[in-house]
Formats: sequence, structure tokens, C-alpha cells
Amino acid sequence: MKADAKKAAGKLKSSGWKVSAKKLSRAFKFKDFDDAFAFMTRCAKEIAKLDHHPEWFNVYNKVDVDLSTHDAGGVTMKDVQLAGIMNKIAAPYLKGGK
Repeated sequence: MKADAKKAAGKLKSSGWKVSAKKLSRAFKFKDFDDAFAFMTRCAKEIAKLDHHPEWFNVYNKVDVDLSTHDAGGVTMKDVQLAGIMNKIAAPYLKGGK
């Protein structure tokens, strides 16, 4: 992981992201399936703009996310940027309002 990505990724730890050289990971837990799916839908629009796609998995109210830039062999600033976007999108759902 490059120094700039490593420093920026380190700041994500306080919001629940786990950071390694190979990926950023976070488990989002929502009130119910509707909120989890709404989160994924809103993220999908931003993901399409970035053309940088996560590995994610949804079961009921939980969305597990892994971010990595495969052609770079690990975490890059694109992953850090997408993690920040996901945090912003999730925030209202996690606080109980939309």
C-alpha cells in the first residue's frame, strides 16, 4: 500500500473499517433489509460513477464490504475514496433516519 493510501486508510479505522495492505473491510448493520438494500442502491450509483466496484455480500440487514484495487495488488486511494462515500451514505441509516 502506498504511503498516501496507508495514511488515509488509517483514518477510516475509527468508523469501523479494518485496514490491511490487501483490502479495506467493513460490516454495516442496518435496522432491516429495506435499509440495507437502500444503502446498496445508493452506493451503486456512486460506484458506477467511480467505475470502481466493491466485493460485497448482503444477508437481511447486514452488508459486508471488501475494497481492493486488484490490478494494483491492494488498497489504493480509489478504495479509500469509496469507503468514505459508503460511510456518508450509511450514516443516516445507522442513526435511524433517512
